[in-house]
Amino acid sequence: MNSNPQKIIINIEDSKYLSWEICLKNKLKTLKSNNIEIFCKNLDLLCTDISEVIAIANQYNCKIIGFCSTSSKTIVSAQSLGYKSQFIIDNHQNETLNINEKNLTFSKTNFHQGTVRSGEYLESPGDLLILGDVNPGAKVSAEGNIIIWGRLLGIAHAGSKGNSKATISALQLSPVQLRIAKKVARGPKEKPQLGLAEQAKIDSEEIIISPLQTT
Repeated sequence: MNSNPQKIIINIEDSKYLSWEICLKNKLKTLKSNNIEIFCKNLDLLCTDISEVIAIANQYNCKIIGFCSTSSKTIVSAQSLGYKSQFIIDNHQNETLNINEKNLTFSKTNFHQGTVRSGEYLESPGDLLILGDVNPGAKVSAEGNIIIWGRLLGIAHAGSKGNSKATISALQLSPVQLRIAKKVARGPKEKPQLGLAEQAKIDSEEIIISPLQTT
């Protein structure tokens, strides 16, 4: 007897439905499984959205075990709430790729897997997604956004060519220094709340840090 039930994958980005919530509810009606993975495809889900997915699943006596998506924002949100997450790259040829190399450049996003250690410098001409920590003494820079699937403890500079709309997101934001475009700020003195991903952005000519699920 197989003690490991087969995993069921549900795609909630379906054009037949008006919203992903309606799609999820309709697909869960016929299921009662404790082994469901949510495929979000290109949906940008915030922490509040991930929590809603879990709440809907509970209504139908189903359990979500993980998420997979081409959206880095969705992956960071799911990971920050403690759910197993798989980041995939859509190469626009009906294929998806797992991140399994130290560095992988695709389109305008640079992906780095592993810890950025003290003395190391990582730079990207577009957005930068780091699957790991940025240690004290390390510096990361991107012309676009920086998303760190881990702890930011070093220095991060988003919008390095002057893009003031760029953001810096991390599962834990405790940097030595933050830079966005020409604005500079020191890391917060307060310890971040555990399990809460945060984002830094420019607002009213200052760099502010807020929970990732806020807009």
